[in-house]
Amino acid sequence: MRYYALEKLINLHDGYRKTFKIDEYHLLLIQEEGERFLVDAYCPHREHSLIDATVFGDTITCPHHRYQFHLATGAVLERTEEPCQNLRCYSLVEEGREVGVVL
Repeated sequence: MRYYALEKLINLHDGYRKTFKIDEYHLLLIQEEGERFLVDAYCPHREHSLIDATVFGDTITCPHHRYQFHLATGAVLERTEEPCQNLRCYSLVEEGREVGVVL
C-alpha cells in the first residue's frame, strides 16, 4: 500500500469537487459543510459520473437515476430502479499540508 497526495489543504473549500485517476481507481474528492469525503467517481448503478451529483448533509445523489448513497459508509439509501452495490468510500489521510489516500 502506498500514500498518494491528492490536494493541498489550502485549496479545499465547501463545494470543492475533483476527480483523480490512480492506477485502476477513479476517485472523487468532495468537501461540503466542512466535511471531506473520497468516493468512487462513478455511480455503482450504471457507472455514470458523480462529479455533478447533489450533496446534502451526508448524502450524495447521482444526477442520472437519483440513487442516493451515504457518503461515510457508501450504503444505498434510496434507489429508483434495480438494486446496486454500495458506493465505495475511502479514508482520507492528512499529511503535512496535503490530503491524500493510501491505496
